Amino acid sequence: MTDVQRRTFLKSSAVALGATMLGVSFRASAAAPKARVLVVGGGFGGTIAAKYLRMADPAIRVTLIEKDSAFLSCAMSNEVLSGERDLKDLTFGYRGLARRGIAVVQDEIREIDPAGHFVRGASGSRYNYDKLVLSPGVSFRWDAIEGLSEEVAERFPHAWKAGPQTTKLRQQLLAMEDGGVFIIVAPPNPFRCPPGPYERAAQVAHYFQRHKPKSKILILDAKDAFSKQGLFQAGWKEHYGEMIEWVSGAAGGIVEAIDPKTGTLIGQVEEFQGQVINPIPPQKAGTLAESAGLTDASGWCPVDQRTFASARHPDIHVIGDACIAGAMPKSGYAANSQGKVCAAAIVAALNGAAAPEPSYVNTCYSLIAPEHGISVAGVYALEGDRIVDIEGAGGLSPSDADARTRAVEARFAHDWFRNITADMFT
Repeated sequence: MTDVQRRTFLKSSAVALGATMLGVSFRASAAAPKARVLVVGGGFGGTIAAKYLRMADPAIRVTLIEKDSAFLSCAMSNEVLSGERDLKDLTFGYRGLARRGIAVVQDEIREIDPAGHFVRGASGSRYNYDKLVLSPGVSFRWDAIEGLSEEVAERFPHAWKAGPQTTKLRQQLLAMEDGGVFIIVAPPNPFRCPPGPYERAAQVAHYFQRHKPKSKILILDAKDAFSKQGLFQAGWKEHYGEMIEWVSGAAGGIVEAIDPKTGTLIGQVEEFQGQVINPIPPQKAGTLAESAGLTDASGWCPVDQRTFASARHPDIHVIGDACIAGAMPKSGYAANSQGKVCAAAIVAALNGAAAPEPSYVNTCYSLIAPEHGISVAGVYALEGDRIVDIEGAGGLSPSDADARTRAVEARFAHDWFRNITADMFT
């Protein structure tokens, strides 16, 4: 499948998915709400689930509960580290959803009672539901690296949730002397945004090339392979020469401990020191999902992959990074796709209909340089009870693309971000 064919297919798949969602629309009633659906988490998955629930059946009362007053995107936040973007460019409010008739409530949910069908917030407020959609994102396995903790991460920021940690890491890079070493500790699979650490290396290299050309970047990886590896390594070499070094797990890249006093990283083979250290911890489902008993031994949430209903509590649906979704990666676009499938299934169930046949898509762009973008795309179907890749429907950017094609991909990356956030917030 060529790049143009792949993009056309993905575009048509996304349109078809929206049509499937709207195809289960039901006429609104002037009477009391047909049902109460709570959506907890206002990110890539939660906003979409709330919006498409409301569009499909206005007779359903939809409430979105989010602890923050605005959404701050992790996607594109690596550009903050290179100086190409500011955090304000990644910040979005919820007014567009409120204008659609969705009740948007700022509260932090601390308790879920599946038997009583209610959640309770830090405010003390209780919110009743008939169906609950949970999009809690990820939390960190602090005990996976000895010496690492939430407190230690204030000194050695992971910046894997955009915000103050992103700003702190950017400030540390600005303060670093030319000739220093920036170390990224990449986590084992599965984790949020599989290409993210490697795009981060490229974005920091872009900054170093202009301002600290003697500096180096070292990636210590728990894995022996990573997303878009060939494209990244070729791009690194093309733009940054030998500035970036990747050490696989088999070659000694697994970090077992950190000495918080000295910033020494202790690997299985040797110790490492850098002027700026960026340990990205191993991950699991968000704390709320774990405390509600929605996770299994893996730390993630098992779900019915047709509807995203929890395997533990069927009136709770879990979408986005927290859920186990077969072949789908943990990415913003995957969460968007899952939000639409989940919304369609809930609307159908509340109206006594069978869930429509699901279709799922994912596209992930990475920026190696301002005029060099790469991407991976996937289209998925339900096979039995598991989401699987449709062979040949997705693919990678071509390895032999010319500079013009790479520049077009970079523009596509920014267009993708504008489009997905418009889908979320308007």
